[in-house]
Amino acid sequence: MNIRATLPLLLLLSTICAAQSSLSAAEAKNHIGEKATVCGEVASTHYAAKTKGSPTFINLDKPYPNQIFTVLIWGSDRGKFGNPDQSYMGKHICATGTIKDFRGVAEIVAYEPSQIAVR
Repeated sequence: MNIRATLPLLLLLSTICAAQSSLSAAEAKNHIGEKATVCGEVASTHYAAKTKGSPTFINLDKPYPNQIFTVLIWGSDRGKFGNPDQSYMGKHICATGTIKDFRGVAEIVAYEPSQIAVR
């Protein structure tokens, strides 16, 4: 095959693969235990400074208490993110990591800012 002919095909295939590599917040519950990228609109955030571990909760697509997907940042890692509860609010983000189930809600724990991208 001619390289000029295959290059556009390879670019198209890589674009399709990249588009399929992320999940919506609603799809995440079907991928517990998998490493994936989950994207959605930040619907609510909460920094629980007085709770054990000082977690920050970033809920995608639906706000608490009806959240369907949460990005969790523990207090020990929060300084790396600045003020994530404020800086991500209302933005479309993608979080990459292992999807876990916490009390029926899918979540990814973000340890590093590189795990969260604003889109």
